[in-house]
Amino acid sequence: MNESLLNRLRAMQPELAAIRQDIHANPEIGMEEKRTAALVAEKLRGWGLEVTEQVGRHGVVGTLKGRLPGQHAIGLRADMDALMIHEATGKPYASVNEGLMHACGHDGHTTMLLGAAKYLSENRDFGGTVQFIFQPAEEGRGGAKAMLADGLFERFPVDAVYGLHNMPEMPLGQFGIRPGPFMAAPDRWVVTFRGTGGHGGAAAHLSTDVTVLQAQFIMALQTVVSRNVAAVDSAVISVGAIAGGSFGSTNVMPAEIRVGGTARSFTPAVRETMERRMTELAQGLAASFGCTAEVEYRRNGTPLVNHAEQTALAASAAASLVGAGMVQDDAPPVTGGEDFAYMLERKPGAFIFMGQGAGGATAEGLHTPTYDFNDDAIPYGAGYWVSLVQQELGGRKS
Repeated sequence: MNESLLNRLRAMQPELAAIRQDIHANPEIGMEEKRTAALVAEKLRGWGLEVTEQVGRHGVVGTLKGRLPGQHAIGLRADMDALMIHEATGKPYASVNEGLMHACGHDGHTTMLLGAAKYLSENRDFGGTVQFIFQPAEEGRGGAKAMLADGLFERFPVDAVYGLHNMPEMPLGQFGIRPGPFMAAPDRWVVTFRGTGGHGGAAAHLSTDVTVLQAQFIMALQTVVSRNVAAVDSAVISVGAIAGGSFGSTNVMPAEIRVGGTARSFTPAVRETMERRMTELAQGLAASFGCTAEVEYRRNGTPLVNHAEQTALAASAAASLVGAGMVQDDAPPVTGGEDFAYMLERKPGAFIFMGQGAGGATAEGLHTPTYDFNDDAIPYGAGYWVSLVQQELGGRKS
């Protein structure tokens, strides 16, 4: 365990916590992170980094070269965007932007990477280059793809790239990672059933009842994972929305009803199976009711797959900071989605989870109105980044 590094970063914590709370109070939705990006760029320049702004619209990249020989380069990535959630934390630094909130800890992610940049700018005892990547729009608005399309890795070459996400349910300072599929493809789907409406009391027999049809479909969906996906694989299909009819006219049977939700998978084969079976069930059931079905299946992301070599390196870096007993290198896969997956399709790398669930952190989970990032976790996240740089670029010569 590297108490010396942690203590040096704890000495920086008041300054970094103030930055984190400022970002928290001024959340910005994906692709609108103008203020946050400007703050990040200002801090990086003040610490002597070379800064490039507007990479993928509001992305920022800070470049730092070590003073030792070496041509190796790695990328460290943090996300900056907030969510459309009304904050209910009651904190003095709560959101001043109505309807927007840092409910996923991206304010903490940004701050921890800034902390690492500050520390390393003052302690350049490494060889090669660190690219500090501050990404916009992780929450479903295409930030990773936008940065890649803007030439991220062509303009800022790296041999490997690493990402991190906080986990409020994990103890403070604990890390979790695994090689291979680690996070799911976060697909979305909508099925629209169309039939013949009518009077629900006087002439129900003249209607093709799409409400019963959608109910049958929802029940049938449960068989896709249980009977079409192998038990050793993981998948989730959930219904999140149903729309049809009117409570102002409950005696009217609607002619159209929509049902939608999410589908999560870790492999292309399982993804294909879910889309195919969902379409077959919707269209088959619709035909049996004398109705039609329109299926829209949107592949919104891609599974996050950690590379074996970089996963081992990431686990080793975390262990050097907090001790091997605080690092789980076979953590279970998570069905949440993460667009860092697109970067891992382009470059070797690894994504790690970091616990922050003690020492005053909220017990609430991510994406909830009462979630708040635990500032006591800042030294651990910054320390992980520093340890990774020291391990990967510790004077290695080309």
